[in-house]
Amino acid sequence: MRLLFAGTPEVAVPSLRALLAHPAHEVVAVLTRPQARAGRGRRLTPSPVAELARQAGVEVLSPDKPTEEDFVRRLAELDVDCAPVVAYGALLREPALSMPRHGWVNLHFSLLPAWRGAAPVQHAVLHGDDTTGATTFLIGPGLDDGPVFGVLTERVRPHDTSGELLARLAEAGAPLLVATLDGIADGSLRPQPQSGDGVSYAPKLSVADARIDFGQPALAVDRRIRACTPEPGAWTTFGDGRLKLGPAAPAAGDLSLAVGNSSLTAGELSISKNAVLVGTATGPLRLGTVQPAGKNPMPAADWARGLRLESGVRLG
Repeated sequence: MRLLFAGTPEVAVPSLRALLAHPAHEVVAVLTRPQARAGRGRRLTPSPVAELARQAGVEVLSPDKPTEEDFVRRLAELDVDCAPVVAYGALLREPALSMPRHGWVNLHFSLLPAWRGAAPVQHAVLHGDDTTGATTFLIGPGLDDGPVFGVLTERVRPHDTSGELLARLAEAGAPLLVATLDGIADGSLRPQPQSGDGVSYAPKLSVADARIDFGQPALAVDRRIRACTPEPGAWTTFGDGRLKLGPAAPAAGDLSLAVGNSSLTAGELSISKNAVLVGTATGPLRLGTVQPAGKNPMPAADWARGLRLESGVRLG
């Protein structure tokens, strides 16, 4: 089939790479978000999908919105059979939505109808799901509610960050997307309506959502930090500034470090040569890496030692 591939971030790259290598499909163009500023120099940078497409000699289309007349005109000229989508990052509307013969087929990183929306993997980690997966479905006017072609499942490991889990799903999802397009091409695959049970939504997590409340139970603090790693980045306050937090760990083996051998209050630190514990509503966590504003990430013990901190100081 003639394909228009729509995607933007690194997680879309495995699927595009798989389709570029497939002998039965031809990626005739790529639709991606416009260049964005990135890095310390804040330079305009093409998306990872755009970079791969250019390396492969594939036309790159990057309208501000996929409803722009120039894009719609070019889409008609391309005369594509299908448009696979992986994390494109913009809503698809008519007339573009109905132009590919077999529609727009999305690879979504959840087991639909669970976690419809922009941040399914983050919400799976945040809510402590044991299992998640990926789903291919036909995009319609609603939010991730179109009929389903295929699914795969993936275990959520106890210490997964959203970034680690998403990377695994991106690799595992590429063959699912290819198989879906193969089934559409040969007529062997028909989409089935989603169940009306188990619907949940996964809105994008904001910087405000990533602020850690140490007055919550340790399990909830741990999940929120991992869900917000690497984006938008879990954080708390220390003194007058922000402190970014990497994943923490249960402190069951470090309880002897607690101040006066008693439990720590929420946000209170217990500091030793090799570990920094922080109190929560149900018990301490051992901090992993931390990142003060304007500095590189570092082990929490190195941070505390550099500032000559003593037990009893507080975060948040």
